[in-house]
Amino acid sequence: MRTRVWVASAVAATGLALALAAPASASEDTSVGTVEWSTEFETAAATGQRWTESGSSAITRDLVLSGTLSNTGDNCYSLWTRFVFDLAPGPTRKQAQICGPGTVDVDARQAYRPTTTGYLTVCKGTENTNECAPWESITWWPINQN
Repeated sequence: MRTRVWVASAVAATGLALALAAPASASEDTSVGTVEWSTEFETAAATGQRWTESGSSAITRDLVLSGTLSNTGDNCYSLWTRFVFDLAPGPTRKQAQICGPGTVDVDARQAYRPTTTGYLTVCKGTENTNECAPWESITWWPINQN
């Protein structure tokens, strides 16, 4: 009986690994293991790449976001992230802000597990997420590993 349970668990784990490795229709640069992301709101736009790297423990990885937040208008805008861990929502976090025309860098890192989901958005202003673009997923597959 124990052998059947172990074999069934191994088969299920292999199936899950294969399902997670299946390609998706993401804009993907497989040569360096990155997936592109972007969002925009009014005169602001944020674009960049994301990937995972080894984390601080054997079961976690780090989700890395790198890119820019640009603005062509006079108002202030900010880029925010929100992560959900095992169905428990975490706080929103401001990753970058810009006032007036220009471009600023976006560099963020978050501990990541298979049950983590993450989102980002661009909002008008720098204090809250009241007036924003729709939240965009940044943890849909594939998340390529470097």
